[in-house]
Amino acid sequence: MSFASLLAAAEPRDGGFAVRIPEDWHQGRTAYGGFSTALALAAAMRAGEDLPPLRSAQVSMIAPVFGEAQVRARLLRRGRNATWVSAEILREGEPAFTASFAFMGPVESALHIDDRPAPEGLIPVAEARAFANERAPAFLRHHFDMRFALPRSGEKRPEMCWWVRARERAGLDPMVELLLCADALPPGVMSLLAPATPVSTMQWQVNLLTPAPVTHDGWWLLRSTGDYAERGCSSQRMAIWNADGAPMLAGMQSVALFG
Repeated sequence: MSFASLLAAAEPRDGGFAVRIPEDWHQGRTAYGGFSTALALAAAMRAGEDLPPLRSAQVSMIAPVFGEAQVRARLLRRGRNATWVSAEILREGEPAFTASFAFMGPVESALHIDDRPAPEGLIPVAEARAFANERAPAFLRHHFDMRFALPRSGEKRPEMCWWVRARERAGLDPMVELLLCADALPPGVMSLLAPATPVSTMQWQVNLLTPAPVTHDGWWLLRSTGDYAERGCSSQRMAIWNADGAPMLAGMQSVALFG
């Protein structure tokens, strides 16, 4: 089931909606993180009328999200420029995923900084080799197209950089689509670990660098770089550009490593 179809079939509930999460959206025993974040954002966008653009999100992946789940959101504060909405996904009445979203309209500013260039040496998406792995998580195999964005290197680095797009994008809000794709990469340190090493995201923060994400033919450039790993905790920086190399999103994630 596509993400848009799942939203359309959701059962309205007080403060949100109820859904049954298909197994083809799973990553291991839980729903893929971008899927859960996009679900929470969809609920948050229904919680307030005439919301300004999303500019930041913080999410906590507390417990496995699967099966029957309730998604609900509430407006926390509407200020003159910014609005805050909280959202959560519950299983059997207990929180499994929480999110805090900050929406903000444009304001006048004399400051203009853009120091987020796309990686050098990129392979154009039309020339990039597709990622194909029958052992990949279900959500990747069923719902995304992925291509390697940088040439193969003999040096192992804690980094992933791929072109990613959702196969079924019709009917999705552009910001929901972007967050749906935003966590599609494996953690950057995975290239240094044994293939079967379990990992689990704990916290994720993203800052949106545009009020209206747009790209060509659905393709986004995703990069995750691990910059710390010690005693089972890894920290990584994340970034997304559109097909023209314009920065769309900046993020940071805390990942638990079990090996």
